[in-house]
Amino acid sequence: MLRVAHSRTVWCILLLPCVLAAAQNAELKGADLKGKVQLTKNGRHVNDASKVVVWLTPLGTTPAPSAPPQQTSQIPKLVQKDKSFHPSLLVIPAGGQVEFPNRDPFFHNVFSLFDGKRFDLGLYESGSTQFVRFDKPGISFIFCNIHAQMSAVVIALNTPYYAISNWRGEISIRDVVPGRYQMHVFHPSVSPDALHAAEREITVTPGDTFLGPFSLAESDLELAHKNKYGRDYDRPDPDSPAYARP
Repeated sequence: MLRVAHSRTVWCILLLPCVLAAAQNAELKGADLKGKVQLTKNGRHVNDASKVVVWLTPLGTTPAPSAPPQQTSQIPKLVQKDKSFHPSLLVIPAGGQVEFPNRDPFFHNVFSLFDGKRFDLGLYESGSTQFVRFDKPGISFIFCNIHAQMSAVVIALNTPYYAISNWRGEISIRDVVPGRYQMHVFHPSVSPDALHAAEREITVTPGDTFLGPFSLAESDLELAHKNKYGRDYDRPDPDSPAYARP
């Protein structure tokens, strides 16, 4: 009997590190969070709830994993075609690049003078391209100095915990380590005040699967902007000085 008890004690001692390691791994295992956002406009439901960006930044002692570095083969394009940017929204890791190819049969001048990355690519012709590195986290509003209707947004993040909603408003953020986070929200048609009001602190625990539902109201007001010189845009016709060749 003493031998049996001794053997059991030895096995318990040998297994204890494994049990503790398994418990630690369970605590560190990330949660896959899902959520649902509803977009409204003038009090009515909007059918297309895409382009809502949700991201989490750690608070307190919560570990802060950095976003994986961008690979050369993963540089996204913000294509200028038919006097529009395609796509109109990009999310990249802070420090990553974006390519700006001109596929229209005329000149463009891409710039950003708002918060985020400030740059001015100058006039460049059809078939050429430019690159911009977004070296710090932030939201950059992108415009063309020739065509006032052109706009896009690039969001550079230093966290891997983000998602972009589909047309149904569904979002999914994978492998979130348990802890305290600040939840940030962005949509190009929602006012800054409303976006700020949608922010909240959340606590992620092992086994969590639901980020929760929330709603955003689109604004009727478009983001007002001048050209890169701070003046109103020239008239949109081929004889405009804006189309002058360098």
